[in-house]
Amino acid sequence: MFCFPFLFVAQTKISKYIKFADQQYEKGDFYYALEYYKKAIEIDSSSIDLLWKYAETFRSYKDYRNAEHYYGKVFEREQTRLYPRSLLYLAMMKKHNGKYNEAAKLFKLGKKFYAKKKSSYRYKKSKQEFQSCLWAKDWQNKKTKDKVVSLPETVNSYDAEFAHTVYDGKLIFSSLRADSIVENEVVYSKSYKTRIYASTIEDSSYSQNKLIKDLFFRKLNTGNGTFTEDGKTFYFSVCEQEGYNYRCKIWRAKYKKGKWSELLVLPPLINQEECNTTMPCVGKLGKKEVLFFSSNRRGGKGGLDIWYTQLNKKNKEYTSPKNVKKVNSIDNDICPWWDSKNSALYFSSSWFFGFGGFDVFKIPYVKSFSVPENLKMPINSSANDVYFFNHNDSIYFSSNRVGTRSKKNPTCCSDIFSITPKPIVFDEIIDTVITTEVLNHFKKRPPVKMYFHNDRPNPNSTDTITNLSYLSTYEDYKELLPTYKSKYANGLPEIKALEAEEDMDNFFIEYIDKGVKDLNEFSAILLEEVQKGGRFKLTIQGFASPLAATDYNVNLTKRRISSYMNYLKEYKKGVFIPYLNEKAVNGGALLVEYSPYGEYTANQQISDNPNDKKKSVYSINAAKERRVEIQSVSFLKAESTFPLTVPKTVFDAKSVYKGQKIGAFFSLINSSDSLVVIDDIAANYEDVSFEIDKKNLEPNATAIVKMYVNTSKIEGINARHIEISLKGYSEKQKLSITSEVKEYVKN
Repeated sequence: MFCFPFLFVAQTKISKYIKFADQQYEKGDFYYALEYYKKAIEIDSSSIDLLWKYAETFRSYKDYRNAEHYYGKVFEREQTRLYPRSLLYLAMMKKHNGKYNEAAKLFKLGKKFYAKKKSSYRYKKSKQEFQSCLWAKDWQNKKTKDKVVSLPETVNSYDAEFAHTVYDGKLIFSSLRADSIVENEVVYSKSYKTRIYASTIEDSSYSQNKLIKDLFFRKLNTGNGTFTEDGKTFYFSVCEQEGYNYRCKIWRAKYKKGKWSELLVLPPLINQEECNTTMPCVGKLGKKEVLFFSSNRRGGKGGLDIWYTQLNKKNKEYTSPKNVKKVNSIDNDICPWWDSKNSALYFSSSWFFGFGGFDVFKIPYVKSFSVPENLKMPINSSANDVYFFNHNDSIYFSSNRVGTRSKKNPTCCSDIFSITPKPIVFDEIIDTVITTEVLNHFKKRPPVKMYFHNDRPNPNSTDTITNLSYLSTYEDYKELLPTYKSKYANGLPEIKALEAEEDMDNFFIEYIDKGVKDLNEFSAILLEEVQKGGRFKLTIQGFASPLAATDYNVNLTKRRISSYMNYLKEYKKGVFIPYLNEKAVNGGALLVEYSPYGEYTANQQISDNPNDKKKSVYSINAAKERRVEIQSVSFLKAESTFPLTVPKTVFDAKSVYKGQKIGAFFSLINSSDSLVVIDDIAANYEDVSFEIDKKNLEPNATAIVKMYVNTSKIEGINARHIEISLKGYSEKQKLSITSEVKEYVKN
């Protein structure tokens, strides 16, 4: 009984703490709100509503690590029943923290959780971010050698800075600062405003920044400055603060000899009423000078979109704004910057494939806009990267990545960063010879895998070649996605059916689409190296699911390998053909060795019942087996090209009875001008034996390898191999026997 007064007092304290914290959150004072939510949680850590508010505030404060922790606690307990966005935000925080594998799994789970409403933002965002994480995983370790440097304390502070432009030898930027800041303390107050500042640049040094008083509004925020081409007019944003959100309008001012005058707000045609219109940037589309800006005005795709209006010579009249459709998404697309030298628009977006929240993208313009391209690392990071522009040879942008100046939260506030290219050293020796670094680059890549629909290409055929290129078979395969989803989900309860459809959707993204992406990237790298005179050997392996007869599947995999060879011959209008024929003027070569394994290495648990196509054709397990792999790449130096030529590397014994001994003969031809010594032959199973008639091969000499497989302890479909090593060569030659071992049944 004595506990009741204590509980009452505690509950009263919690209510007061939460009420006060809620008020601070609505004002945008996240740091202050966190202090009081923390006091409440110290009294009652079991309240899921309180944990949610704590997580939300950490996210708003851009404290991604703590936000991830508390969203995790919320989702673990309520599984999106109370807070539908808990899973989505947990995944987003993991992405912000660079945990792309974990984030991808959660976005994948999110697709299932939100699949009932596929038109919802939560489903669309989960689907997009799942693919974005796969993209980020591929590119996170492919940074350029550019060095990103945070600008000095004469520009950056412990608050937030945003880069805008360089003009008249000055860096023009905005900063979110309080009127007074207590040492070692983050302050949020009503006087915390964004203002425009300038820092003079002399000999790559930045002077102490100064507030531009001509653009100062005591009760309003200002930022986002851009000059017209003649430098006489300056456009910028003037914003009212609504809690932690802004409602902005674009203004213009006259500029002359370091002074701004005649400040004037743009008309409602641009500043649509009740809308946020901000981030102006002057550019040129063709011969027309235009003003780009971001706005959530009516007629957009969602969030802040990028628009533009044409300027007349006197900058007093504007055309009706147009939406830059290829840039915009259902998320926020912001910070437009026009590169007049290269006719390209740069912008930041939280929708397109990227590493974090906002990434910087480039979209070239040639009569029309093309496709956005991520600028990748180190310009982009797992945080927010915004306000990109370049001046002469230097690049500027703002980011709240780890490494910014901060008192409490390492990702709370943005700093301005720059990239300045190193001077060119003309007497530096450039080595154009392919190095081991290139080969290691290939080795670190996982095998490139190309997937096929059942019995494709050329169904119902025993041919071993095809006229089709792999990309055409891929396009046909992609069109079957709705059929695969329908067949795979057929007969399942509604929830399980939705999950099955999502699983199939994910399979096409993670395997089939990724295979083509990897193939194109691999081919581009390969072309670059052979054009330098590199000599390479590709080892190609083909596989099939067990639906058709075994010998039929061997021919099918040969057709699949043939489709890849057609892809190589058609790539960039036949650029690989001289290298495939070893007739390239620069001595480069591309040799291809292939092994058609058919179903001999397939998972034998997969159904081969033609009447059960759901499992034998339309299951994910069956689809994974129907592929061709670029298994390895060998770099062949001109002076040490691997000297063996092997006309046939795989012997298909087809069906044999258990206990039978299988034998195969392989010819090894020394195609070099020097003596070749066979150093070792290794078998991968105890039931494999071999003989060789000679180990020293003179030029053009042939050695015969006899390989045997004892099937007394083998069952079903199998593949056995031996590997041949030569003295002085790291590359090995692989020889294989495939078979299907059956029990002998007496009549």
